[in-house]
Amino acid sequence: MYTNQEILKTAMEQSALDLNCRPEDFLKTENVIVREGIGPAARKYYQEPIACSLVSYGNNIVASVRDAYRAPVEAYLEKFAFFHCFETPNIHWLDSRLSGMGQKVCFMAEYFLPDVNRLRPLPCGYSLRVLEQKDFCGLYLPEWSNALCQERKALDVLGVGAYDGGRLIGLAGCSADCGSMWQIGIDVLPPYRKRGVASALTSRLAAEILSRGKVPFYCCAWSNIPSARNAIKSGFAPAWAELTVKPAAFVDALNG
Repeated sequence: MYTNQEILKTAMEQSALDLNCRPEDFLKTENVIVREGIGPAARKYYQEPIACSLVSYGNNIVASVRDAYRAPVEAYLEKFAFFHCFETPNIHWLDSRLSGMGQKVCFMAEYFLPDVNRLRPLPCGYSLRVLEQKDFCGLYLPEWSNALCQERKALDVLGVGAYDGGRLIGLAGCSADCGSMWQIGIDVLPPYRKRGVASALTSRLAAEILSRGKVPFYCCAWSNIPSARNAIKSGFAPAWAELTVKPAAFVDALNG
C-alpha cells in the first residue's frame, strides 16, 4: 500500500514527464520555466501543439513554454502571485497578450489524489461489481461518457458498476493515462444521484487501483462543485492545478 508521501511523489514524477521538468521543481518556492516538450511517457491526453502549460502543487508554478511565448509567460509569472495565476481577472492579462500571437488559454482543472488515511469503502445500498476491459463492450454510450472514453477505448482498463437489480445505474471507470497513474471518471443516472452512489463507486475503484500498484487520480473543473464534493467524500484531496494554452483555432473549434 502506498503512503500519501509516495502517492504525491509519484504524481510529481509524472507531472515532470508531462512538462519536461524535474520532480523537485514543484517543491521550490520560486517559479520555474522550462522548454515545452511532451515526452513519450507523458499522459496520453497531452497532445501537441501546446504553447504553454502551468502547473502548481501549491508551492510555485512550473511553466512549460515554447520559446516563442516565453516572454509574455515569464512576465505573467513575475506580475502575479502564483496562486493568482489560475484565476480571473489575471488570466485575461495573459490571454490578451497570447491571443495576439495566435494562442488562447484553453484547459483549466483541479486534480485530486487519494488520502490513504481517509480512503475507505463507502456504502450506497446498491450492488457493486468490479468490471474489466472485456465488460465494457456495449457501455460506450452517452450516459457513461465520463467513465469511459469512446476515442481511447484501449486505455479503459478497470471499472466498478452499481446495479439496481440487473440494471446498471452508476459506473466509475479508469483510464490508464500513463504508466503509474490511472484517472477515474464517474457517471450516475439522474434518478439515482445524491444517494451516495458516486462516492461508493469512486472509493471502491480507487482501492482497486491501489491494490494493482497504480495511483488513482481524479480531475474536475473548479466550478463543478458536485464532482469536487464527490472527490473529497470519496477520500481524495486537492493536489495540483493546471492551465494549458493552445492555438486559438483549436479553442475556437471547441466553442463551435
